[in-house]
Amino acid sequence: MSLTHMCDRERGWSEVPLVKTWQLIAGSAVAGLALSAAAVASAGPWDSGQRKAERDRAASWSRTGGADHAAGSLPQAAPSAPGVLQGVAPRSSGAPSAALAGVLGPLLADSSLGTVRAAAVVDAATGRVLYESGAAEAMTPASTVKIATASAALTALGPEHRIRTTVAPGAGPGQIVLVGGGDPSLTAKKKSPAGSGGSLVALAADTAQALKAAGTDTVALGYDDTLYSGPVRHPIGRNDNLAPVTALTADEGRPDDSTAGPVTRTEDPSGDTARAFAGLLRDRGIKVTGEPAPAKPAPDARPLATTLSTPLAGLVERMLTNSDNDIAEALARQTALASGKPASFEGGEKAVSERLASLGVDLTGTRFADGSGLNRADKVSARLLTALLAKAAGPGHPELRPVLTGLPVAGFTGTLRTRNAGTSPAAGLLRAKTGTLTGVNSLAGTVVDPSGRLLAFAFLTANAADGSAAEKGLDKLAAAVASTP
Repeated sequence: MSLTHMCDRERGWSEVPLVKTWQLIAGSAVAGLALSAAAVASAGPWDSGQRKAERDRAASWSRTGGADHAAGSLPQAAPSAPGVLQGVAPRSSGAPSAALAGVLGPLLADSSLGTVRAAAVVDAATGRVLYESGAAEAMTPASTVKIATASAALTALGPEHRIRTTVAPGAGPGQIVLVGGGDPSLTAKKKSPAGSGGSLVALAADTAQALKAAGTDTVALGYDDTLYSGPVRHPIGRNDNLAPVTALTADEGRPDDSTAGPVTRTEDPSGDTARAFAGLLRDRGIKVTGEPAPAKPAPDARPLATTLSTPLAGLVERMLTNSDNDIAEALARQTALASGKPASFEGGEKAVSERLASLGVDLTGTRFADGSGLNRADKVSARLLTALLAKAAGPGHPELRPVLTGLPVAGFTGTLRTRNAGTSPAAGLLRAKTGTLTGVNSLAGTVVDPSGRLLAFAFLTANAADGSAAEKGLDKLAAAVASTP
């Protein structure tokens, strides 16, 4: 049997919850929300911080079908329960809140926040503005731009989309090619410390099985990372917060078992991934001759084996919870590919802008120079961030729900684990994306106020002399939103 006629085999992996059920229950208890046990039960179990029913409904409503869009795609999800947020936030007039203005005004004037500040608070159920100050001014957002990246990717691809990494026959005799699809969850470890994702281990096992079935035990291994284009290095240069951006990277180019935070990355993610794959093939009885080298699959070659990423909803949640820059840059490129643009920093910028424009939000003054927020050329307004959060909360765009479920919980998870914790009135009630660069501090997310309304807020600041003091100032602002009737 020739390599070109072997059947491929897909591997899917169950997700690992990023937000524990008891944390969410605790937050609801503190809020005093009137959610009945029957309503929660009818919506289904939690999965990666989402209710499965809600995620499935989002997939079924997606204009792109919500599933992987290549040949042999996974079954589409069936319609299910109505959106949970409709029952959480009661309707209100949405008129500007004098109470919020009286509390937030003095806090926003705190000099620790720097020389430029912007704020916006809206009722997530109605989208009506409750408070604004400089909200239309486009500012450097740091990592809060990930809210925009996530919204664009989910709009382009749907929450159930999975990214493929494949092995295909090469152009030469006895050659196989590892083809990168840009999966940021791809791992070479037997058990990924980051949770579910594409697995080189499973891919090697399936490839070895296919080769042996064809009577082949010796191959030359090539690798193809040409799906992405343009510079692989971020404009900021080498940085421990981000690996070179390639379409074939395992474990985010991390040399250890870390899954978040800064660490020195490999200079050759694609080559290292191919070498790791060669070792996994050898462990399974396949001799790999020579060193892996760049190559292209044979024209019209059918994959020998395939491994799939975490569904896009899970990637978005992981990105937002941990402020994962590698996932963010990958999602910007996946958005570009889905939009027919080059998978580069420039292509990602154009695609994200176009996808957000399709949501009907105001993009005046915005720029998305990258997907992660590491680039100071990024510009967004507080008004845009609250508009996207309100879209994610509303019934019209259920595909955006992971933007909310992925946000860290104050005092409990991710980058908010130690912020607004303990006795803070926002502990367990606030979910927000942090943003931090030298002199830039931001916070944007959602919170349940004392009357049970779900509010979306965004605070952007610049030129703060003390980053720690600025963060405390932001936390005070968010806590005030949580505690002001």
